[in-house]
Amino acid sequence: MRPPASHHRPSHEGPSGPRSRPYSPDLTPLWKKPKPAAEVPAEPGLVVEEPGTGFCGAVIRCETGTVTLEDRFGKHRVFPLQPRGFLLEGRVVTLVRPPSGPARPARTASGSVAVPGARARVARAGRIYVEGRHDAELVEKVWGDDLRIEGVVVEYLEGVDDLPSIVAEFAPGPDARLGVLVDHLVPGTKEWRIAESVTSEHALVVGHPYIDVWQAVKPSSLGIGAWPAVPRGQDWKTGVCRALGWPENSGAVWQAILARVGSYKDLEPALLGRVEELIDFVTAQP
Repeated sequence: MRPPASHHRPSHEGPSGPRSRPYSPDLTPLWKKPKPAAEVPAEPGLVVEEPGTGFCGAVIRCETGTVTLEDRFGKHRVFPLQPRGFLLEGRVVTLVRPPSGPARPARTASGSVAVPGARARVARAGRIYVEGRHDAELVEKVWGDDLRIEGVVVEYLEGVDDLPSIVAEFAPGPDARLGVLVDHLVPGTKEWRIAESVTSEHALVVGHPYIDVWQAVKPSSLGIGAWPAVPRGQDWKTGVCRALGWPENSGAVWQAILARVGSYKDLEPALLGRVEELIDFVTAQP
């Protein structure tokens, strides 16, 4: 409604003398007035568009009178909170400060913008293969939310000795891409020669330099100074457990290691980049 007028219409003469008729501030019929926009709490992770600029992004912060959005390129913009100020899934809404209380995380464990309430996508035909169970559990813990939204399934192979035949059996194609993550992928190693033998343009084999995925967890996250050097010919996990005084039950030790991983910040960049590369490859449009 328009603000009340600061003056009145001129007086009119009536049968009983002068009378004053006040000016009606809004004569629009009620059925023609726009309905008020729904108020939506600006929770972290909520994706909206500011129609005046076309800027689309996720809420990362809401303060008195303003909201900060981040787009998919990491760019931040601050906008005023105002009535009918944003688009949410195509409808006009008014963002308001969320009620006080514990806020939902604005990011997933992988560092991606969280999408509250997002449903898992139907699984794609494409897949990501990793070497073993520990690799799969680590990928799930850090990238699980992203993978479910993208519809990407991760499976483990129990080693890569038969990788060429596994790839051939999968028969990757434009609509069913295959990504493979290999441990200890260093030029000249057995793993490197196996990876080089996979030539399909619809399959991507990448790897990290660590002997085992355990090493991809930062020592600082585990409270140790560094991963110990293990002599050649000795089982690496056994040697690590002995050097650090850990029990030699590698399954229990791994669960203790995994429990210390809270997000991508606990992992080495050499692993982070390779997993992100595989997700991008498998989800790329043909």
